[in-house]
Amino acid sequence: MKIKIALSFAIPLLILLVFFLSLNSNKNYSTKNLVGNKIEIFTINGLNKNVKTSSSELSSNNYTLINFWASWCSPCRLEHKFLILLKSSSKIKILGINFKDKKNNALAFLNELGNPYYFSGSDIDGRISVKLGVYGIPESILIDKDLKIIKKFIGPINNKDYREILKIIR
Repeated sequence: MKIKIALSFAIPLLILLVFFLSLNSNKNYSTKNLVGNKIEIFTINGLNKNVKTSSSELSSNNYTLINFWASWCSPCRLEHKFLILLKSSSKIKILGINFKDKKNNALAFLNELGNPYYFSGSDIDGRISVKLGVYGIPESILIDKDLKIIKKFIGPINNKDYREILKIIR
């Protein structure tokens, strides 16, 4: 009986230990390994229109910030004011990728807070986000006109990130 009780605690702890060790050994988890790499090619449907855009169109911009967001994401609301501020710069465009959200909720979010995106895409099944290495939202990826990753921002863009982006795109 004591062995069964001990095993019922030991096995879940062992599973957790293996999980956390595997996270530390996964070199792709680090955002530093992404910098300098090109983003993977993708095509995405528009959130509000029956149009598509692709990553190849991003090369017409000097800099593009790909922002993954959702209406149900509280931290996305926190970063939104910084995205609106970035929109005013002529040196960067923001591609919004709405993650696993209802279209009406996403459009209401943009209507309420403003639309910083030159294109809003819908990633209803999360495939594009996973393809681009997104683990959660909000996340943003800053790329140059060659589609190379300059920086990845995990979590909401804040004032420090905003100033860093402005410094990069000067």
